[in-house]
Order: sequence, then structure tokens, then C-alpha cells
Amino acid sequence: MHSAALERPARTTARPFGTFRGSALAAALAGALLLTGCGTVEGGGGGPVTLKLVAADYGDTEATSTTHYWDDLVARFHATNPGFKVSVEVVPWTDIDKRVADLIASGKVPDVVQTGGYADQVAADRLYPAGDVLSIDTQANMIDAFAKAGQVLGSQYGIPFVASTRVFVYNRTMFQKAGIGGPPATWEELRKDAELIKAKMPGTVPYALPLGPEEAQGESMIWTMSGGGTLADNAGNYTVDSQPNRDTFKWLRTNLVDRHLTYPDPSTVDRKTAFSDFASGKVAMLNGHPGLVAKAIESKVDYGTAAIPRKDAGAKPSTLGVADWMMAFKANGHKTEIKKFLNFVYLKENTLKFDEEYNLLPVTQDTKDEMTGSGKHQDLTEFLNALSSANFYPLGDPSWDKVSGMLKERIGSAVKPGGDEVLTQLQSAAAQEASRARAAAAH
Repeated sequence: MHSAALERPARTTARPFGTFRGSALAAALAGALLLTGCGTVEGGGGGPVTLKLVAADYGDTEATSTTHYWDDLVARFHATNPGFKVSVEVVPWTDIDKRVADLIASGKVPDVVQTGGYADQVAADRLYPAGDVLSIDTQANMIDAFAKAGQVLGSQYGIPFVASTRVFVYNRTMFQKAGIGGPPATWEELRKDAELIKAKMPGTVPYALPLGPEEAQGESMIWTMSGGGTLADNAGNYTVDSQPNRDTFKWLRTNLVDRHLTYPDPSTVDRKTAFSDFASGKVAMLNGHPGLVAKAIESKVDYGTAAIPRKDAGAKPSTLGVADWMMAFKANGHKTEIKKFLNFVYLKENTLKFDEEYNLLPVTQDTKDEMTGSGKHQDLTEFLNALSSANFYPLGDPSWDKVSGMLKERIGSAVKPGGDEVLTQLQSAAAQEASRARAAAAH
């Protein structure tokens, strides 16, 4: 199964609403909660049905564990749906993939799983299509870009649960010291700004380019999109070694790396390091998700956000979107019960509560409208604005996990001399893995 798609381990937790604070994964309470109502629901076999939900824990302590959210939600669901039973098991991110795999292997397949990916379960033909377990109104309320990201060969199986986007983040104080009036909109403006920062503040990192193995595929995708390229096309073919991508990595090498406007060797720098350096005032500019804003606020950094700079001023803005997912399993035949429960899960009052509790972005339009218009989330404005235009990894391709791993380990070298050869090698390896995955799915 996929590892978590959202920012892990840099997950943030916040209380009260709109106030960020940093968080790391911790071993929060992960036992099973059996939450029961009065009576039973009759299943297809005529007996009582207990739905089994396995969900990831977004908290970092027992007090902030997601257990409390599901406890409250299911209790309220029972209050309005007497006779319904739901059993919830909340599992830390470090353990959830193994836990679900073990349940499936033992024949105790859950009805619903909320975690970081879905492609492997689609390939194994274990899931209901989203249209079978969501009402028409619930489906229509999903932000279109995220619903489409849950599709495999035109059919949606992954149901988005929470989201994140990436935006450009910069240190306002450093910009002011360098005499820069506002954030760059183009690559050339970014380069010029980086040169000014280097001249005015030697010893700082003008632009962080984290292409180390933690999340090189994310930084790479942001840059290739802003340069007119992709990592995979709409038909599911990997396009790592395209001409636009070659041009993008050459630009990074000659305009940022060779001019010493980023870390000496970006291929060794992880996102965690770049975020920490921004929070400590060592980095002036980088691409980030809401967790970076959390660190900036905690460290009292005067920061600003903007759209991702583009190669050409006239190009359409683009950003990377990521999501965590719900999946509905077929094994127990509980389609009707799952549909009733999920339609409750995706009511605005429930999605808003979760998103605000953990400072995440919504996947439903009514919750987005509420968060945008309430005035409580000014620090998320740029991230919320980017939701509708987000682009995604090829999540529906069962080869993506392994291809992503290859990119994490090797694509950072594409900003070094000989970078074109690196892209060629990655393209070949990705194509081979995709072919292998298709052959395995066919059998």
C-alpha cells in the first residue's frame, strides 16, 4: 500500500482553529474503539452489520489523537441512525499500511480504510467505485481536481479525504533587506531576486532546492510543471525525459546551482532541512505546504506566500496537490451501509471540523467556501486558492510507488553536469516498472 500521500512526517496539528504549531509523528493512542448504537442494521445476509473503519492518526499525542474525532463523529452518526454499528480502529501512520495488509491477509477485510493511497487496492480489485458508495450530491460536492485524482482508467476509486497544495513561500524581512518589493512571478525574477539576496546577505541560502531523497519527486514535479512539462502524461505514460524537463533541469543547474544560489549539492538536501532553515532565517525562498507556514509562525518569521513562479509570465499558474484517501472495500458486501456512513462523514460540519482541527485543506466545495469566507484562515489563503488548479502524481498507476522511490533517490542528480543522462536512465527505469506493473495486474 502507498505510504501516506500528505506531508509526513511534517504533519502539523493546531488548536485553536487557524493557529498553527509544528508537529511530528508520535505513537499516539492506536487501539480499536468499538462504537455501538442501539440495535442493528440488517445486511445482505439478514444479520446485523458492523462496519469496520481503519483510519490513520493525524495527532501527535494521546490528547490530539484522531481517535477523538472519530469517536465524536460515530456517536453523532449513531444518534441520528439508530441501529447502526461502526467499529473504528485508529492506527499511527507508521503502522497503518501493515495493519491493513495483515487484516486483508487474515480474511478480516475492513469495510472502509482512510490512509495515504489506493492504487494497490484497485489493482487487486478490492474496492467499490466511488459512485457506488457516495450519493450524487456528495460526489458533486467534491472539488473536481481531487475527485479526478482518485480515478483509475476513468473510474474513481480513491475518495479524497484531506488535501494539501504547494505555494511559493518567502521571508519578507530578507526581501526588504535586499530591496525586493514583492515575490517573483517568473523564473527570471526568481534568479534576479536570489542574486540580490546573495549579495546583501552572504552566508544565507537564497533559494532552497531540496532534491534529496525525502521528497525529490515533489520538488521536481513543481519545477517541471512550471516549465511546461510533466512527470507523466494524461494517458499514464511516464515523461521524465521530455524536452521541457531537460530544459527545466538545465535552467536550475545553470541559473541557480552553478551560481551558488541554493545549497551546494541539492541532491543531498531534504525538505525537512530546507523547512528548518527557513524557520531559522537561513533560507529566503522555497516551495512549501501549510506545515511550513506552521513552522514560520512558530518561529516568528515574517513570511509571505504567492503562486509558484513560472518559466514564462503568460503561463497558467500550476501547483502540486496531494491528498489522503478513503477506500471502500467490497469483500463484506456492505455497500448500502458504507454509502450511508460515508455520506455522513462528508457533511460539511464533519469535514470542516477535521480540516480545522489539523490545519489541512478541504476536498469538498462547501467546506472550501466556508474556510475561504470565514476569515479564520488568512494564513491558508494562497493554499486554498490553489486547490482548484492542483495537479497530482499519477496516483492511480500501481507502478507509481516504485517509480516515486527511484525519483527520490536519483532525480536530484539531474541538476548536476550530465543531468540529461540521469533523466534518460530514470525514464527507462520508469517505463520498465510500468510495464511490469501492468503485466502483474493482467494476471
